Amino acid sequence: MTRRPSTEARPHPWRRRLVLSGWLVCSLAISLRAGQIQVLQAAQWRGIASGQQQEDQVVAAPRGTILDREGLPLSVTRERSLVNVAPREVSDPSALQGLLVEVLGVSSSRAGRLVGSGRGWNAAGMYPPTVRERLDGTPGVHVDRVFERYYPHGDLARGVLGVVLDETGKGGVERIFEEWLSGTPGRQVVARDNLGAPIPGEPITVQSPRSGGEIVLTLDMGLQEIAQEALLEAIEKHGAEGGDVMITDPKTGEILALFSTQDGQADALSVVNTPFEPGSTLKPFTVAGLLKNDLASLNDTVDVGNGVWEQAGRSLHDTHTTGRMTIRDALRESSNVGIAKAALTMTPGVQYENLRDFGFGTLTGIELPGEVSGTLRRPDGWTAQSPASLAIGYEISVTPLQMTMAYGALANGGLLMRPRLVRELRNPDGTVARRFEPEIVRRVVDQRSAEAIGRALVDVVENGTGTYARLGSFQVAGKSGTARISSGGRYKVGDYSSSFIGYFPADNPQLVVFVKLDRPRGEYYGGAVAAPVTRATMEAALAASSTHLDRGALLASLRDVPSRVPASLVPSFASHPLEPALPPLDGAGEGALPVAPDGRVALPDVKGLPARVAIRHLHRLGLRVAQVGVGDIVQSAPPAGVRVMPGDTIRLRYGGASHD
Repeated sequence: MTRRPSTEARPHPWRRRLVLSGWLVCSLAISLRAGQIQVLQAAQWRGIASGQQQEDQVVAAPRGTILDREGLPLSVTRERSLVNVAPREVSDPSALQGLLVEVLGVSSSRAGRLVGSGRGWNAAGMYPPTVRERLDGTPGVHVDRVFERYYPHGDLARGVLGVVLDETGKGGVERIFEEWLSGTPGRQVVARDNLGAPIPGEPITVQSPRSGGEIVLTLDMGLQEIAQEALLEAIEKHGAEGGDVMITDPKTGEILALFSTQDGQADALSVVNTPFEPGSTLKPFTVAGLLKNDLASLNDTVDVGNGVWEQAGRSLHDTHTTGRMTIRDALRESSNVGIAKAALTMTPGVQYENLRDFGFGTLTGIELPGEVSGTLRRPDGWTAQSPASLAIGYEISVTPLQMTMAYGALANGGLLMRPRLVRELRNPDGTVARRFEPEIVRRVVDQRSAEAIGRALVDVVENGTGTYARLGSFQVAGKSGTARISSGGRYKVGDYSSSFIGYFPADNPQLVVFVKLDRPRGEYYGGAVAAPVTRATMEAALAASSTHLDRGALLASLRDVPSRVPASLVPSFASHPLEPALPPLDGAGEGALPVAPDGRVALPDVKGLPARVAIRHLHRLGLRVAQVGVGDIVQSAPPAGVRVMPGDTIRLRYGGASHD
């Protein structure tokens, strides 16, 4: 008998259909997802993969160079190699350790620590670019090309230049011209493995960096060095808390040297951002207001009585003037009573406008950050004492820059110039993008009045309060100032700012020199403290052949007195109470050493001399000096006897006791 198959042993048709349908749905979902990833989201996933396998890096652009007026580099970008070691990638630790000792010059123990265990990278540090050739391609060693800012002259003009921190200019020219100097960064692609570590090989450059532009300043580094060293010596000698020095060309407004130091910091910019009450250095502008408004002449007289004048409840005092005296004499003797009484002929409006015309109370527009305008109140804010106070340099605050530019106007015949710190902006290829020309702000006094005031200021130096600024061969026009320093609206006993500002040669000025010392101890009169610094600066400028001076014009200014002109046009300076004449070196005449046919001179032996004396000797040979200070010289580089060319830089090392 035939048995019929059991229905329970066979799968039901709906089950097969269900499994098939499931497979079809899964296949369709996979196909759709694959299509979505490979077609619709292809670009997105390629980007994710590229981000995991490659890294897009910014390539820093070399920062532009800052140069002085003669093309001497002051702030440059130099290439360096940043070396890192990844221990997990090292194939032969012993061999690599020996290579690091040889190439980097590190100790064996440090090389061992670099190559030793570690999950990340071990930083070896910054090295010259040459190490890149020796280490590139070495397993476990990563050498990155980086740029760093370098200042070849150390702290010389550091306040003017500023610094670069985190690839951004901070302070000085570096900050003001950040956009011009910084350049345009590039871009490169670096391959990475599954752990994120770089895969050895050259990165792919997507966009090359573009270097920053160059800046040519008006600074003369010979004068900058002279002025800075002279001020630091004076601060040390007089125990001052700080000071400022500035040298300008009165005809063009160019700043040739600028240095400020406060509390031992050599990068201050108090020349532009710290106003002070000028005291007697403002008196020539009071006289200028009288002359240009036809209110008085230098020969008009004023009665100073017994040297004490009560005015609006305030007493003005003179130290050594009595009776009637001319305004010229009042300026020469720095008579507070005489100048203040003479100024009463000016209305408050005329007196205010006169000071405003000379640039006081307004910004000069110099290319430096943080400039302030000082204080010059309008007449409606004056008291009954204000006209007399302003006439002698009180109730007004000015910056050293404003004062220097105002004296420049007296020196050049009456034209207030805009201060100029930048001569040119250059493209990365060296072509000139922009040239800055001298700019006249306004005429502040007629030429005849300016020359008359100049002759009166010569009398100040020759026979008045500024005799310590006299030069043996050239006439100097100048004025000293001693003013009390206020703090919290009150004057503190014993705190003074001592200043002197002068220009020379008086008949055809080439340089204006401003010097100020803050809170000197002991002697504090500007004529005794600041004037010798001005004189020493002028003297060294004359002696250094590399400085910004027109020697032909200097010679022409002395044609009437040829017996006073040395053959080399370097003056034979007379002995001075605060600055004795230089002794000869090695039996040679002062500043004279045998000159070889090629112009080289043998470097004299300055060991054991005070820094001040050594510097003057070297400047007279036309040499630059770096790394100097206070004390006796213990070594020079190059050493004594080596023949050098005028303009070369001599490095001095000091460490002995000061003779000042």
